[in-house]
Amino acid sequence: MLCKVLALLLFAACVCAYEDCGSKDGSIVSVTISNCSNDKKCILKRNTNASIEIGFTTNDDSDVLTAVVHGVVLGVPFPFNLPNPDGCKDSGVSCPISAGQTYNYKTSLPVLASYPRVTVDVKWELQDKDGNDVVCVLIPSQIK
Repeated sequence: MLCKVLALLLFAACVCAYEDCGSKDGSIVSVTISNCSNDKKCILKRNTNASIEIGFTTNDDSDVLTAVVHGVVLGVPFPFNLPNPDGCKDSGVSCPISAGQTYNYKTSLPVLASYPRVTVDVKWELQDKDGNDVVCVLIPSQIK
């Protein structure tokens, strides 16, 4: 029974391919995206929500944590509007965040039906009170 549950969890969410795109005030521990079964490129289905979890450690204290998300197509960033950009609210992270601590940020990204079917790098930044990237994650993706 335990093996079946673990197998189901592996298919529901997996650690995806990602790269650090300039984490300045922290470091990435892990990145997990729901229904992302490809280890090279995450497939985001239109008209669904993709859940994302970013484990990170911060180097500085901050009262604020703001999520900023862009889709980067051919080097051009296009903003993704998040329903809740406040990284301290309903995300599993309680602010203030403290230097040396590890946090698990969780939220969902609506993949709207109006988004074009395109290969895109999702650039997810968690910024501190000064607008510096605590972490910056670049996730190779494709919208289908």
